[in-house]
Amino acid sequence: MRHEDIWRAIDTLAAERGLSTSGLARRAGLDPTAFNPSKRRTAAGKLRWPSTESIAKVLMATGAGIDAFAGLVQGARALSSPRAAARRVPVIGLAQAGQDGFFDDGGYPTGGGWDHVALPRTEAALADDPHAFGLTIHGDSMQPVYREGDIIVVSPAAPVRIGDRVVARTIEGEVMAKVLAKRSAKRVDLASFNPAHATRSLPPDQIVAIHRIVWATQ
Repeated sequence: MRHEDIWRAIDTLAAERGLSTSGLARRAGLDPTAFNPSKRRTAAGKLRWPSTESIAKVLMATGAGIDAFAGLVQGARALSSPRAAARRVPVIGLAQAGQDGFFDDGGYPTGGGWDHVALPRTEAALADDPHAFGLTIHGDSMQPVYREGDIIVVSPAAPVRIGDRVVARTIEGEVMAKVLAKRSAKRVDLASFNPAHATRSLPPDQIVAIHRIVWATQ
């Protein structure tokens, strides 16, 4: 087992999930720079190896098995699990989502203007919801949690609780990714990820739908 084989396996696993190495590290709960090429050797040129704990977290976060990862280390060019196991969901830009023609009266994706994104069946709520859909982030209002270009996937079937990351759609057609901070018979408070953007407080009858975010391609 060689140093470059281990790192190639991690790079391949990231690519299989449509992630950069930084994105893979973030999903695994690690420092975003943990897998950067610059971290694979010391300044003096000494080899740095990923820890077994880091590898275990990566496998748990991606749903890959240890046998599949070992195959990558041994030279496999892709994961042995079939691509058919991936789930495809419709996706549009966050700004587009506020326009007419993309949702039916029930709030489910409709029309032919959607693209699609493939993702693994790692979220039970997502795998069980045929109405799940994705939104591509634009702008900085969701930083530092979500950045421009990230795709968030929401599930209309998933239960929503205080503190959840959600996508809310208003009767005015505005669609926004927020944190559900408070919900009562009179007001719904939607906190912003970016502290530069204020919390939105709306009457419940001004909100068409609130769906929980269940997955992101960070």
